[in-house]
Amino acid sequence: MEEIDNDKLLHDFFAENKQEIADNGFSQRVMHHLPSQSNWLVRIRTALIVIIGTILFVWLGGVEATLRNMQEAIANIDQKSLIIIAIVLLYLGMKKICSLT
Repeated sequence: MEEIDNDKLLHDFFAENKQEIADNGFSQRVMHHLPSQSNWLVRIRTALIVIIGTILFVWLGGVEATLRNMQEAIANIDQKSLIIIAIVLLYLGMKKICSLT
C-alpha cells in the first residue's frame, strides 16, 4: 500500500513540476547527423565478415577443438561442481521465468 502511495506522490510531484526545455532545433540536427538506417553497404559488409569468420572457424578446426575442450571439461568435472552448476542454472532459469510475468 505504501508503494502505491509513493508512486502516486512521485507522479503528482512530477506532473506539477513539469518543465518544457527549448529544443532550438537540436533534435533535428542530431537526427540529421545519424547514419541512415537503410545503409545496405554496411549490412553487406557485416554479412560478408560473418560468413568469412564462420568459414575460417570451421576450416581451421574450431568446431572440433571446441567439442574436444568441452568433452575434456565435462570429463574432469567433480560432483560438487555439477551441483553448483545445477543450482546456478536453476536460479537463472527461475529468474528468467519470473521476469516474464
